[in-house]
Amino acid sequence: MLEGVTLDQLRTFLAAVDEGSFSAAGRKLHRAQSVVSQTLANLEAQLGVKLFDRSARYPRLTDSGRSLLPDARTVADSLDGFKARARAMSQGLEPELAVAMDVMYPMACVTKAATHSRKTYPHTPLRLHVEALGAVVKPVIERICSIGIIGSLPVVPEELHAEMLTELPFVTVVSPSHPLARKRLVPSAAAAKEVQLVLTDRSELSRGRDFGVLASETWRLADLGAKHAFLKAGLGWGHMPLHMVEADLQSGALVRIRVEGIPRDVTMPMRVVYRKDAPPGPAATTFITQLK
Repeated sequence: MLEGVTLDQLRTFLAAVDEGSFSAAGRKLHRAQSVVSQTLANLEAQLGVKLFDRSARYPRLTDSGRSLLPDARTVADSLDGFKARARAMSQGLEPELAVAMDVMYPMACVTKAATHSRKTYPHTPLRLHVEALGAVVKPVIERICSIGIIGSLPVVPEELHAEMLTELPFVTVVSPSHPLARKRLVPSAAAAKEVQLVLTDRSELSRGRDFGVLASETWRLADLGAKHAFLKAGLGWGHMPLHMVEADLQSGALVRIRVEGIPRDVTMPMRVVYRKDAPPGPAATTFITQLK
């Protein structure tokens, strides 16, 4: 008998609970009170439990009714979400917004875009990959993500289209206890002799190529947070996005240095990329606009 339980019966049950009476539920559902009463009686018969105590003027939930109420709401809400997503897809909206984000990009900006996306497309879930270098591009090429935000990999593969987003200021920093911190302008030869902390690529797309590496001895870290911590611990020198180390520079936990041959004001261009044969849909386009 349980296989015969219908969504209409559950919606009638929820309406009776929410409205407080069978007659009010009927008005909400545009049905006669007798139809509501019969629908609920059939539901109780199929479930084998009483949902309402009808002994008073207004029906009251039984213990069984209160216990089953959350499950009824979950089923109804799940189907509403299912229908909303199907309707959105029929109108061209992506079933999911999958984004590969460069670790360099300010997370506050990403959070703002994600908040706007949730409000605008509440039935389109977001899947976010945070990577560096080629690991940002790889899921876009492999169609795992519809768009990627790249910066640490300056080369855009041929199959991808790229659009400019913004430029992030970069600084070269060390711990105040580091030997290079005592030099006003660090000779390139002196910098080359010290350990440089470098972000490494989880993918193979940048194999054999280095970007911004001067030192002969490097420590390669796959996590920007680890690089940040190592810099503050005095384990080497390196380049960091200004927004990540601004507080450290103000507090003195890190100091900014200038290395001979590196321009005073360095920026990293940030671009959005996507496959040329798979342009972004409405949700991805809105997400990109918010990032801009």
